[in-house]
Amino acid sequence: MNRALSFIKKHRIKTILLVILLIAYYLCLPEPLFNTPTSTVIESRNGELLGARIAKDGQWRFPETDSVPEKFEQCILYFEDAYFYSHPGFNPVSIGKALLRNVRAGRVVRGGSTLTQQVIRLSRKGKRRTYLEKVVEIVLATRLELRYSKAEILNLYASHAPFGSNVVGLDVAAWRYFGVQPHQLSWAESATLAVLPNAPGLIYPGKNQEKLRTKRNRLLGKLLKEKVLDSTTYRLAIAEPLPQKPFPLPQTAPHLLQRIARKHAGEKVRTTVHPELQARVNTIVRQHYEILKQNKVHNAAVMVMDVHTRQVLAYTGNTPTDRKHQKDVDIISAPRSTGSIMKPFLYAAMLDAGELLPNSLVPDIPTQISGYTPENFDPEYDGAVAAGHALTRSLNIPFVRMLQEYGLERFRDKLKTFHLRDIDKPADYYGLTLILGGAESNLWDLCKTYASLASTINHFHETSSEYYTDEFTEPILTMGEKADFGTVSHQKTIFDAGSIFLTFNAMQQLNRPEGNEAWQYFDSSKKIAWKTGTSFGNRDAWAIGVTKDYVVGVWAGNADGEGRPGLTGVTAAAPVLFDVFDALPSSSWFATPFDALTEAKVCGSSGYLATPICPEKKVWIPHAGRHTKPCPYHHLIHLDNKRQYRVNTSCTPVTDIITEPWFTLPPLMEYYYKNSHSNYKIMPPFRADCFTEGPVVMDFIYPEEGRAVVLPKNFKGTTNELIVKVAHSKPGTTIFWYVDDHFLGQTRNFHEMAILPGEGKHRITVIDEFGNEIKRNIQIRK
Repeated sequence: MNRALSFIKKHRIKTILLVILLIAYYLCLPEPLFNTPTSTVIESRNGELLGARIAKDGQWRFPETDSVPEKFEQCILYFEDAYFYSHPGFNPVSIGKALLRNVRAGRVVRGGSTLTQQVIRLSRKGKRRTYLEKVVEIVLATRLELRYSKAEILNLYASHAPFGSNVVGLDVAAWRYFGVQPHQLSWAESATLAVLPNAPGLIYPGKNQEKLRTKRNRLLGKLLKEKVLDSTTYRLAIAEPLPQKPFPLPQTAPHLLQRIARKHAGEKVRTTVHPELQARVNTIVRQHYEILKQNKVHNAAVMVMDVHTRQVLAYTGNTPTDRKHQKDVDIISAPRSTGSIMKPFLYAAMLDAGELLPNSLVPDIPTQISGYTPENFDPEYDGAVAAGHALTRSLNIPFVRMLQEYGLERFRDKLKTFHLRDIDKPADYYGLTLILGGAESNLWDLCKTYASLASTINHFHETSSEYYTDEFTEPILTMGEKADFGTVSHQKTIFDAGSIFLTFNAMQQLNRPEGNEAWQYFDSSKKIAWKTGTSFGNRDAWAIGVTKDYVVGVWAGNADGEGRPGLTGVTAAAPVLFDVFDALPSSSWFATPFDALTEAKVCGSSGYLATPICPEKKVWIPHAGRHTKPCPYHHLIHLDNKRQYRVNTSCTPVTDIITEPWFTLPPLMEYYYKNSHSNYKIMPPFRADCFTEGPVVMDFIYPEEGRAVVLPKNFKGTTNELIVKVAHSKPGTTIFWYVDDHFLGQTRNFHEMAILPGEGKHRITVIDEFGNEIKRNIQIRK
């Protein structure tokens, strides 16, 4: 120590210079070594290339590889640097031989650079090849050897070496010239790529074939001589053809690549996509596109998710259409009108709140609410329909009335908890059309929501009747990432498992239409909860299906919003949905969440909680359903001994009165209900000699309030009359008709009146013999 201090004091300047040189040497190597832009690359879950986007500088340059295949390593070492693993970054012998040969030739004919030096030269692109630059390369090469391992240096070389044209790096070169991944290269292919960085101009397709073959075979011969290859492998290798033209890079999931590039530009991302399933879904979309485009429908998208892991298994963002029809638009993330696809959310919400039972009757009658007149896809009315059947058949009027009952603002707040990012406006902006497609959402968010609902049931079963606090989490696209469901809780996340289970049961009851469609061949034994949706003007066709294990979402339409006749969820999207499910493994049905359900007696006719006078049946309902109101449609009525008339004590002795429960709907509901339910019995009228009291109800059947009516003309050119219809709760009642306070006439039993008002606004008034009055405003157009 004393000697060292003494030396430093004696040679202070030399010591300072030495320290400066050491610091300069330490800092001389840039970090990072390469700062060039790279391609965005996506791979499948097992490492297969799904697609890539060219780097910003126009080069196909993949992100740095983490390993070099053994065949290519052997080829490049024997061709470029046989002493790679033993030299300190430069090879004095090779440099001496190269210097001697260059002096004799009077020009540079040999470089003598090691692979380490070549890595340095690649990183210092654009530098002139001079002897001074060679010295700099040697210094930096020794520093590189101190910073990185030999394997890492080899990886740097393989990632940044030029392979002709705009191809940089082994990974992309293997794809461009041989259409395979680097580890799949043969000996001949590896040898071809090993000689290219030394002379990248030889790779021009159809040119320089003999020069390239000579260089390749010379290297293969060297490998044979060094006993890296046996004679059989050598003979097979030299017989292999050279690449004739560049292969296009795979574009298996171009829209997924587009999505990944927004957050991970220039990176290599291993996605959760299942390559075989992705290819199958692409094929299904392409096949249906050929059918859809005959109706000038050019776009469609499919997304497949794993319910348990939230991983995206397939992501087909559009059809293989052309640029004119916006083939590059990623439909999966595009906001589109939802149609009826959110009706299950309202159904589940009302079950969960105890405001509906699965088969409670809901009105399906002509309806006008604050100037809004919803209509069913099928213009017919059922009068009353079980809520579950209304969901199965996707009836609009019952769900608008249900939304009004549940509360528009309340439902909007519930949707907010699903994190549907495109539904970002207040409830009043959407109005009651919210449930029929008045709002926009996207396939990503909707699939996420359905997966979360399914997962709620799964987790409830797996955790012995508990929930997770963050059940509604985002889908996962990258391998290694895991869904964070939060912590286990006794409290439901949004809906309880019982309400979701009953909702899926109703969705599962939907029969697959019969006909000539390809989906009639789908295995109907597979239980799937599915829902379709069609937006106003036939612009968007939706279908989403869910099982215990998978969610499949489909959208079809035109990206520019053009509607097409016949474009519906059932005809355009559902066939794709079932073809995709047919490509998935079968799933068992959800385990019944008994702890979230209770067995209750309900009315067999109305679906409400049974009263003592209802025909009963036992069903499973959510716990909250125990607090719903009892059946309002069953009443005790008093009949004569022949059961022909209603009677009371004003006309019949008590001993002669027969009391029976009777299922009766309000007049307007009854008018439509009896047409499709032959077993519905209208309440008998009172016998003429009986004094009657009680509420009398009547309502217009047609026309609807505020409706604009066009009166057509017949073949003679005469304008046809408008037939006005009214339903009355008491048969045999006389009612009197007025238009704009002018008396028209009276009717009894069948209440229909033909009127011929002039063009403009009119008021129809109806008064019955008891003084009850109803009015309706209409507008006549000719």
